[in-house]
Amino acid sequence: MEGKFGSAVADEGEAPGLALGQIEAAISRAQKALLGQQRPDGHFVFELEADVSIPAEYILFRHFLGDPADAELEEKIAVYLRRHQTADDGWPLFAEGAFNTSSSVKAYFALKMIGDSPDAPHMKRARAAILKHGGAANTNVFTRSLLSLYGATPWRSVPVMPVELMHLPRWFPFHLSKISYWARTVLAPLVVVHALKPKARNPRNVGIEELFIEPADQVRRWPGAPHQTFPWTMIFGGIDHVLRWLEPYFPKRSQKRAIDKAVAFVTERLNGEDGLGAIYPAMAYSAMMFHALGVPASDPRMIQVRKAIDGLLIIRADEAYCQPCVSPVWDTALASHALMESAGAGAKTPGEQTGASVREALSWLAPRQVLDVAGDWATQKPHVRPGGWAFQYANPHYPDLDDTAVVVLAMDRAAKTLPGGGKDASYDEAISRAKEWILGLQSANGGFGAFDADNDREYLNAIPFADHGALLDPPTADVTARCVSMLAQLGETARANPALASAVDYLIEEQEEDGSWFGRWGMNYIYGTWSVLSAFNAIDADRGLEAVQKAAAWLKRIQNADGGWGEDGESYALEYKGYEPAPSTSSQTAWALLGLMAAGEVDSQEVAKGLRYLTKTQAGDGFWTENRFTATGFPRVFYLRYHGYSKFFPLWALARYRNLKSGNRLTTQFGI
Repeated sequence: MEGKFGSAVADEGEAPGLALGQIEAAISRAQKALLGQQRPDGHFVFELEADVSIPAEYILFRHFLGDPADAELEEKIAVYLRRHQTADDGWPLFAEGAFNTSSSVKAYFALKMIGDSPDAPHMKRARAAILKHGGAANTNVFTRSLLSLYGATPWRSVPVMPVELMHLPRWFPFHLSKISYWARTVLAPLVVVHALKPKARNPRNVGIEELFIEPADQVRRWPGAPHQTFPWTMIFGGIDHVLRWLEPYFPKRSQKRAIDKAVAFVTERLNGEDGLGAIYPAMAYSAMMFHALGVPASDPRMIQVRKAIDGLLIIRADEAYCQPCVSPVWDTALASHALMESAGAGAKTPGEQTGASVREALSWLAPRQVLDVAGDWATQKPHVRPGGWAFQYANPHYPDLDDTAVVVLAMDRAAKTLPGGGKDASYDEAISRAKEWILGLQSANGGFGAFDADNDREYLNAIPFADHGALLDPPTADVTARCVSMLAQLGETARANPALASAVDYLIEEQEEDGSWFGRWGMNYIYGTWSVLSAFNAIDADRGLEAVQKAAAWLKRIQNADGGWGEDGESYALEYKGYEPAPSTSSQTAWALLGLMAAGEVDSQEVAKGLRYLTKTQAGDGFWTENRFTATGFPRVFYLRYHGYSKFFPLWALARYRNLKSGNRLTTQFGI
């Protein structure tokens, strides 16, 4: 049987045959390697990589401020940017993806800013590719906003977002509380920058006129986005036209008060050296806002923002790049799950060291629960007590439900399974508060979003500035599934708990016709389907449930010929066309295996082939090599490569199989 990717595998009639001893050896190597990555204080954190936009923006940010050139660092970033230029001469949004104009323009601009000659072969190729795709005038709004600061595009190329929006009441159709946390933290400083329109210092006086087919000041029509359709495009386009005409006449006093409100919003959430929102774009625009307001570099606010940004840098001997954020809570919680699975009942060696490492990891996580800050989520749910975990080291205004559920699942499992764990009630209060907070943030449709409840006003994505289509944080199947898994593992049942029953109904409603579920935060339908099958296993859904059968059949159907699973980022296309095949990856293979095993398919041929793929592709260091992106920031716009995914998910899947076979069980007793 030959598939699209990989070599042929055995026919259905041939059992691939994989001895448990072989799997145990792979588990042992992976477990040892993962334990070796634990930090002295107990936590895990792995690199989090996006496309070249973030390191390119970092270079442009430094030149906006007029920083003295750090030639060594700039050259290392240049090496990184050049290495990621693809065979079609531009830069994609994810490894092996299609050419992207916005990423390519920013990478070209950054390389030229660093000192690469426009006549260098790689720059000539990039320029030709950019012009072939419409030139720099065809970039997205966020890119044109950055280019306008350099005078590379006129300000009329950017939709009007007046700072006076800070005055709008909550009942108004647009309000900061109605958009996602990431949009909120970027927009608040950005509207100040747009109001003041500072010009980048640009000490080397670098421009990119050669990237425009016609001069930028002569362009009359700037691109929108395919998701923005009638009648909203007409309505918001008309509003933008009126605002552009009125903006020069807005009272200066009103503008000053609005700027003060935006500065107060940002200052309250500066988040120390972890930065505004703990994400790069918000940090960068907060620094640019202070700079535009004349705040000196010696000001404590500027110092901490700059430290937060520089803390995102990954600097190696030969190259460097800037991460979009860091993921220590997520990495630590998931690594804990993988380690507990690897030290499960089927392990041949005692799990004392592993258990101690997990306890250290959970001890690091415990004090990071946000119990004293009612974050932005409280605007929608003012009577709910705080109780969540954030994704990063610190981000108290923005804990998220996905991280919180995964931490609770780990704490509960540790208390039940680690040596002496059943007697340890130290996690009880943390679990109780987290459960209360998650239930308090359930949306009206039964689902759960990542950071807010009912953040689903779809008309807002039609605002001209929202051409990325990611202004909102609506409920999604993957986050809802994680919350269902948590509630079920804690003993809740759909029959006794209406909130859980409503969430399950939401998941059933969200299933695609082919049997899969959309994965908002992981790529894509493989991730979503694994998440929901794990949840259905946790609530002890009938294995004959049609939804489970359809999902398991779908996973089997899309398996690659080499035994693994892979999915391309193009599966996020606006019009759903189904799974987009891609070469196998270790993390996506692990998700598919965990999903199939949750559906009771532990003895299936597909699971055996998937396990064989993982054992064959394990590297000598105990981990797996994975260069493809398998996670998502914003569908169609921003993708992520978690360097930890290839370190803990394959271990988790191998150990899950070993434990189920050793325990003579069809499915796991845990929620994830």
